[in-house]
Amino acid sequence: MASYRNKADRDFRIVTSAQKPQSLSFNKIMVGNKKLANDVTIDTDHFAVANSYGGRRAVKKEDVEKALQTSNITNLRSYSNLFFNSNGIYSRLCRYMAYLYKYDWYVTPLIYAENDNDKAKEKIKKNWYKAISYLDSSQLKKNFGEIALKVIKDGCYYGYRLDSQTATFLQDLPTSYCRSRYELNGRFAVEFNIKYFDDAFSDIEYRTRVLKMWPKEFQKAYLAFKNGNLVTDFNGDSAGWFLLDTTKAVKFNLSNNDAPLFATVIPKLIDLSDAQDLDKKKMLQQILKIIIQTMPIDKNGDLIFDIQEAQQLHANAVNMLSDAIGVDVLTTFADVKVADMADHSAVSSVDQLEKIERTVFNEAGTGQNLFNAEGNLALEKSILNDEATLNNLILQFEDFAQRLISTFNKSPNRVFYKVQILPTTVYNYKDLAAKYKELATLGYSKVLPLVALGQSQSMVIMSSYFENNVLKLNDVFVPLQSSNTLSADNSKEVTSAGETNPQGGRPSLADDEKSDKTIQNEESEG
Repeated sequence: MASYRNKADRDFRIVTSAQKPQSLSFNKIMVGNKKLANDVTIDTDHFAVANSYGGRRAVKKEDVEKALQTSNITNLRSYSNLFFNSNGIYSRLCRYMAYLYKYDWYVTPLIYAENDNDKAKEKIKKNWYKAISYLDSSQLKKNFGEIALKVIKDGCYYGYRLDSQTATFLQDLPTSYCRSRYELNGRFAVEFNIKYFDDAFSDIEYRTRVLKMWPKEFQKAYLAFKNGNLVTDFNGDSAGWFLLDTTKAVKFNLSNNDAPLFATVIPKLIDLSDAQDLDKKKMLQQILKIIIQTMPIDKNGDLIFDIQEAQQLHANAVNMLSDAIGVDVLTTFADVKVADMADHSAVSSVDQLEKIERTVFNEAGTGQNLFNAEGNLALEKSILNDEATLNNLILQFEDFAQRLISTFNKSPNRVFYKVQILPTTVYNYKDLAAKYKELATLGYSKVLPLVALGQSQSMVIMSSYFENNVLKLNDVFVPLQSSNTLSADNSKEVTSAGETNPQGGRPSLADDEKSDKTIQNEESEG
């Protein structure tokens, strides 16, 4: 039987393992081989960005809020890219906004000096086809979607035009090495820091090969910078900045704001992630059960079993339940019972999470039903608001496309080729196509309905010409003759009984198919 020097020594000793007794610590109660404190600890360092030393630094909610308050665009851009790559909600928000529009475009020749000369008309048609072919080869729909995603994710986009005889493409410029402090003729003037090549490419030979692939303007600026001849814009400006050709450099953003569109959502996403971790801890706690076995004592309060026997009993219980999930063993002097750690409060943890999740979309200004459809109230209005948010960017894209075909507008006072980006989105394009079709019945464009459905102008025109004039499919695929396909000029029409109807119009019905009123009318006429 166990013996102690005094009663206090007995009260502050507890058997917790099969190896040795440990001192009782009320802030770290041992349950089997684990501590309760480990089950309820919350780790909020889910997101981390690279620091200046090449390591990783955890992103706190306070960091993002401070960057928002101080308009620290560099940090906000870093946080935005981090959440875009690691958070599904944020990534989907950005992609939804970027790919909301279909970026369908339409070119119309505006003829100011009408000329009935066939040669002049042929020239207009030829230049129009060259213009749409140039835009087709430039892959505007694909590039506009990718640029829009970068604008939403980074806050802005910088690029440099690479023109050829058949198409124009944009070379992406590193955003952190670009700036735009003013506008020229309504368009952003872009400055570039030539130090980018030294910072990005440490190997001299590799840097030289990369530099040779860039436009001549960058190569000349880099040589001038290395020779100390690069002219700064103003006294006191940091070295390396130079103004790019305003006809080549482009910048796109939303409402003249270079901050990521959904930067204000990031703190709410951190709250949601923390709440999800807390809910997970609570779920683990709810399945946790503690088997408490009591060591009997005599009437004097002394243990009946000695220490070694108590340790063995505890070890036996631990070994027996070692494979059980959510079950631990505690050996004590109290009564034997099973403690259920489940939370029986009336408030559901799911309701709490949904409340926090709603704040994310409220902060984004985008309907949650777009991603988790539970109802459709005000959903249509939410989509319209999202379309309005991108309207400024669409107008910038339209202006850029117009500049691409400027070479075809050599006589703007006579003929001007105008580019328009249709307001077609992934949600409304079918309705717009139907409306364009209705307008076509009134004499409006016959091409617009197909463009709204995703076809290019060149494909619509050329496919019709090829099928009708080259393949002559109208002669190959002859529709069945009926009252809908025969014209009023046909002198005879096949009736349902196989006879001809010399009067045209609807074929006569057989007698057994006629109504009593029709038979009476025929008899009265006869």
